[in-house]
Amino acid sequence: MSKRKFSVSHLKGSKFKADGLRAFFEYRDLGVRDATGGRAVAHVIRARPGGTFVGKTHWHETEFQLVYVLKGWIKFDYEGVGEVLLEAGSCAHQPPGIRHRELGHSHDMELLEVVLPADGVVKVPDHLSDEEAAALPCAAVTAWHALIVGGGL
Repeated sequence: MSKRKFSVSHLKGSKFKADGLRAFFEYRDLGVRDATGGRAVAHVIRARPGGTFVGKTHWHETEFQLVYVLKGWIKFDYEGVGEVLLEAGSCAHQPPGIRHRELGHSHDMELLEVVLPADGVVKVPDHLSDEEAAALPCAAVTAWHALIVGGGL
């Protein structure tokens, strides 16, 4: 059994950093990754002043992902669901692998995101179009099939 650590993060003294997945957001790590040995990550994400918004279709290889809006609003388009507007107090569970795209957010948007495992979020390379990014899971399955089934690994 792995040892669990207690963790607390206070706003006072905490810093938001512009080193996350999206250049137009700032991220405040809540210390959950270290406390859980990488089993989960939790952070507060907020709109970055002056950040240029770019919404690309993507997905996350996760076991669990929850988004809770603390302030402002954010709008997504989810495959098989359609457009969803999340406002302060809204909570969304994004099932593993659901393709989605952010459509926009308010300048004061702030949300809490919890993801399992901690490294389960996949960034779509900027040079790929939505169509190219959407084909990546197919390429991964094709490679797996070739190695495991065809190659006997």
